[in-house]
Amino acid sequence: MERIAEVSRKTSETDIKIKLNLDGAGIYNIDTGIRFFNHMLESFSKHSLFDLDVKAIGDVEIDDHHTIEDIGIVLGEAFLIAIGDKRGIKRMAHAIVPMDDSIATVAIDISGRSYSKIDVSFNDSKIGDMTSEIIPHFFESFASTGKININGEVKGGNDHHKSEVLFKAFAKSLKEGVFIEHNNIPSTKGII
Repeated sequence: MERIAEVSRKTSETDIKIKLNLDGAGIYNIDTGIRFFNHMLESFSKHSLFDLDVKAIGDVEIDDHHTIEDIGIVLGEAFLIAIGDKRGIKRMAHAIVPMDDSIATVAIDISGRSYSKIDVSFNDSKIGDMTSEIIPHFFESFASTGKININGEVKGGNDHHKSEVLFKAFAKSLKEGVFIEHNNIPSTKGII
């Protein structure tokens, strides 16, 4: 079974197209109009080994909120489609990832229930050309449409490192969570 999805979303604020392959090799082609966010999604793709194509046009002349939020929504939707009925997946996973002065712990549950709690604080309002406060909201948007639980905690000093290590830990935990280890639905309910 191919675990691939292509999703588009067009609003008065954004025009987004995403293709996601959960069984890829970490190959990416990303253009969000926000250079630092491109870097975060590239890191996510590389460390999850998910192939990821993202083309986004947004009202970044206003700010980056709509673009990043909507990419989270569309990427979560693509994930939900690609994962299918979740038969055989490991489902729950976690990762602890260090990067220089920073460390992130992310635990996920591909549960069919949406929840996100990201415990991180930033020193500055911007990291490169990206607003730092939008980062937890990106994960909330992904969790909402992807119907997963995400719990993350980041400690460190450098804002760039804190953001990047969070995306890497999310990537590692999600890759482990989608790993197929049997042929059953991993739930006592029989569905997820």
